[in-house]
Amino acid sequence: MDRRNFLKNVGIGAAAGTATLITSAPAIAATPKIKWRLASSFPKTLDTVYGGGEDFCKRVSELSEGNFEIRSFAAGEIVPALQVMDAVKDGTIECCHTAPYYFFGKNEAFAFDCSVPFGMTARAQNAWMYYGGGQKLLADFYAQYNIVALAAGNSGCQMGGWYRKPIKTVADFKGLKMRVGGFAGRVLEKLGAVPQQIPAGDIYAALEKGTIDAAEWIGPHDDEKLGLYKVAPNYYFPAWWEPSTQFSVMINKKEWDKLPKNYQQILEVAAAETNVRMLAEYDFRNPTALAKLQKGGAKLSAFSNEIMEASFKATNEVLEETAAKNPDFKKIYEPWRQFRNLEFQWFNVTEQAYAKFAFSKKLGK
Repeated sequence: MDRRNFLKNVGIGAAAGTATLITSAPAIAATPKIKWRLASSFPKTLDTVYGGGEDFCKRVSELSEGNFEIRSFAAGEIVPALQVMDAVKDGTIECCHTAPYYFFGKNEAFAFDCSVPFGMTARAQNAWMYYGGGQKLLADFYAQYNIVALAAGNSGCQMGGWYRKPIKTVADFKGLKMRVGGFAGRVLEKLGAVPQQIPAGDIYAALEKGTIDAAEWIGPHDDEKLGLYKVAPNYYFPAWWEPSTQFSVMINKKEWDKLPKNYQQILEVAAAETNVRMLAEYDFRNPTALAKLQKGGAKLSAFSNEIMEASFKATNEVLEETAAKNPDFKKIYEPWRQFRNLEFQWFNVTEQAYAKFAFSKKLGK
């Protein structure tokens, strides 16, 4: 999607993170009464990420003057958390709000609509999606699943997880049983870790009993709710496997095609707003939550350079291996990689140079 079409359809500078998100709602040229259901992959306790789906539904109603209503259901209420994509594909429900990498096991290419190890930051992801060809590549991919997907939220760079014992070298990953899945799990296996897929509600008990040795979740605001610091106090950063995590609204293609054009535009606008607002909310909530976690006993540490270099090497190996065997993945990976590398050259000149100096400084007395 080029710049002119994006601004026309969405009406906001989402990639630029503008404060004023919507200048005007799409004209209500056709106003049929429509009611949909949205199944979330998240429980209501995760107010920020689950709340993103609720915000999306609210904005659709507001922009359609109440004529287009979407009701949000938490994970498990009508569809299990990890089955929402299939439910949309099969037409059981009209749409869902989820993290597409949950379906990595079905096709590794889903990761590009969510997060790839050592991949895009939130801003770079937006640049790729809205202007760099990402939306078109993903639209072609999703067509085989009878789905239209819209970016609708981002966590920003996540944390590297909670560990019962300190992780100082690559050797410390050998035999480490860690709650982590998808792409990250495949890379960590190369370092000797043993990935485990455990629902959020069971993580604390598994750490407490020693069933697992470590667990990653999202970041301070969400991690604090799980209380993991009480049983695994070593908190590492960054989550190189999730430099940003994009969430998406997936819509059944047949239901999408039935909609008047202005209703399709309303969905695009609501999703773009959600994409901006969720990232802003995480950036607002995480600093306070991190301070509370440290006060409660969390021991904050950065992964060593040895671990980061080994992880980067293992990631490159997994990316190339996956591209060699999965045509869907390769089709997206090659242009995605070129965009990522070029974008990071730019950020290294501007954002990184500024951050190295300014992020450790405080203004005022």
